[in-house]
Amino acid sequence: MAKINPTHLKPADLIRLLNSAGFGTVLTDSTLRRHRNSAGYTIGDAKTVDLLRYAAWLMQIYLAPPKPERSYEQMREASRLRNAELARAGQDIGEIPEVVNPERKAHAMASFRFFCERYFPDVFYLAWSDDHLKVIGKIEQAVLKGGLFALAMPRGSGKTVMMQMACLWSALIGATPFVCLIAASADRAQHLLETIKVWLETNELLGEDFPEVTFPIRALERITNRQRGQKYRGTATRVEWLTDKVVLPTIAGSVASGVVISCSGMKGSDIRGQNHARADGKVVRPQLAMVDDPQTTESAWSPSQSQRREAILAGDVLGMAGPGKKISGLMACTVIRPGDMADNILDREKHPEWQGERTKMVYAFPTNEKLWQQYAEIRADSLRNDGDGSEATEFYRQNRHAMDAGSIVAWPQRHNPDELSAIQHAMNLKLRDEDAFFAEYQNEPVAEKEGEGMLTADEMVQKLNGHPRGLVPLGCSALTLFIDVQQKALFWMLCAWEPDFTGYVIDYGTWPDQKRTFFTLRDIRRTLAQQKPEAGLEGAIYNGLEKVCEERLGRVYRREDNLEIRIERCLIDANWGQSTDVIYQFCRQSRFSGIVLPSHGKYVGASSIPFSDYKRKKGDRVGVHWRIPGIIGKRAVRHVLIDTNYWKSFVQARLAVAMGDPGALSLFGRDEVTHRLLAEHLTAEYCVRTEARGRVVDEWKLKALRPDNHWLDGLVGCAVAASMQGVKIFGTGHCENNTQKRIKLSKIQSDRMKF
Repeated sequence: MAKINPTHLKPADLIRLLNSAGFGTVLTDSTLRRHRNSAGYTIGDAKTVDLLRYAAWLMQIYLAPPKPERSYEQMREASRLRNAELARAGQDIGEIPEVVNPERKAHAMASFRFFCERYFPDVFYLAWSDDHLKVIGKIEQAVLKGGLFALAMPRGSGKTVMMQMACLWSALIGATPFVCLIAASADRAQHLLETIKVWLETNELLGEDFPEVTFPIRALERITNRQRGQKYRGTATRVEWLTDKVVLPTIAGSVASGVVISCSGMKGSDIRGQNHARADGKVVRPQLAMVDDPQTTESAWSPSQSQRREAILAGDVLGMAGPGKKISGLMACTVIRPGDMADNILDREKHPEWQGERTKMVYAFPTNEKLWQQYAEIRADSLRNDGDGSEATEFYRQNRHAMDAGSIVAWPQRHNPDELSAIQHAMNLKLRDEDAFFAEYQNEPVAEKEGEGMLTADEMVQKLNGHPRGLVPLGCSALTLFIDVQQKALFWMLCAWEPDFTGYVIDYGTWPDQKRTFFTLRDIRRTLAQQKPEAGLEGAIYNGLEKVCEERLGRVYRREDNLEIRIERCLIDANWGQSTDVIYQFCRQSRFSGIVLPSHGKYVGASSIPFSDYKRKKGDRVGVHWRIPGIIGKRAVRHVLIDTNYWKSFVQARLAVAMGDPGALSLFGRDEVTHRLLAEHLTAEYCVRTEARGRVVDEWKLKALRPDNHWLDGLVGCAVAASMQGVKIFGTGHCENNTQKRIKLSKIQSDRMKF
């Protein structure tokens, strides 16, 4: 047997030695490992064990007095204290690094232009245009001195990025304690704020020069839960890193300490009530509002939405600072159509407080139109033949001097790599879509052509007769109601008529009542289903029809002379596919079955067979571009068919008649704002005069953005119902041929004698 040195035994040799003493297994590998970890180097080195020291250590452990036993609560408290200490050690971010370039930081804090150029060279890689420098100057003035400035810039000019950087710059230099970034929608605003957050987390130059802001933020490592416990030198940084709000770290000596950047959509509920309680006990509210493209295409084409957003801007946005305090604001926008929100805000006559200015892509177009026409033809031919337009670019290269003559562009550096100049780029955009070019890039949109010659919504709301809501004017002999059925709600309209078709809209609304001045079918909050939650779609519609008819058909209206008058005829739209059967069922079962009738609007175009050419059948009732078939189908209820093209033209003509003239159609009340949404419904369609098969017809089409037109259908239905009750305008009356031919008594007697 080899000699063994008991002071330098390998662990495996020690185990074998002790287990061979005749007492069985007295030591295992895991036990020896635990003992070596507990005793450390007192019983050996990293590779060997001293048997004598190991035995002494075991004897010391064996003879040591037992430790007092701790209760479960004591052990749990000790564990809590250990974990708390570990957590505190992990929450403290350590020392903030020194500023790498104090000179660069000082220059950036004094100049917004320098801030953009030095810290974001990859974003602003082209030389500034004069318009950009003007915008930069407006931003500096708004941030440092205050004021309201509205600027319209061409699409793609970088105005959104500048707005985001303006918010960041204002926060970093501590110019305002609370900055609010506002966009057309909440989602859009959150996206803008997210970009600012990414800059703070990733921009290396910002990290070098503004470590008091960026270092604590980056210590979060995008783990939001860490913000609650984060500390610097034992003091909470109070940083907040949310989707709609950012609070910069509270660091002693930092000018950006506790500055708030929030975001909000253009809704009063989103904007109102914004405030933040700081560590020093002060409650701060927004003092600078950066408004970026506050309107959508849909809202721009809606006069009521544009008006509503103007009101939000004037009331909610400019009131964010609180009572008796002034707020600064900068708005970058694009004019989409004449009279939209941006167009009105930029008008210094309407809103002088915003000091609006418009910038354009082209301030003067080339004078040589002939050469540009040749260019357009060459380019179009190239693209039609699967080319890339390079032939047109070569033509421009050869004639550039003559083709550039007279042109003035805002940003000479703005053009695509395959283009030679900014004016060529602008002309290509103009050739692609002239209307879009003047709206998106010139901020001078062409007036819409749809509905040319019709009353506008602004003109419509001025046709007020001053009568109270629900009062029947003197001289009216007929009251008619129409209900337009939709999945979410019922749109109804009530009209009063004089015998010569002079009409009055005396009431209209929805069921359930939306209790809002403006809404669309898409965003309806109070629905039919909510009013009857236990019912299906058909049951909810049936319930809604019952409620509307009880409220309207079951009551007595009063005329100006105090004469009582009731609704004579109610038509219910039965065209919506899923509701047709339930509407027929309701008309059959209702206690008002004598006056309610399902109606179907028919599109009778120039190529269609007109109602007057239909072969009349027994029992048919025929009126002016409407008819009631005599044959009752499986639903056991008669219905009325309506030529919608004719009657839409008819009611539009009535609306165009001057107030006071026979046949004029007017609205109740004296407040134009009340009828703004109604006017949008009444102008939701436009007519196109078409000719086919020897007929000329005004065919009505829904406008491109597909606005709501339900009260237009309601007005048409009320007019048809009035025609059914005998109301007619001179020259358009149509005598129904429902009576039998008169026969003389002498002829009857003569016929009898023949038999």
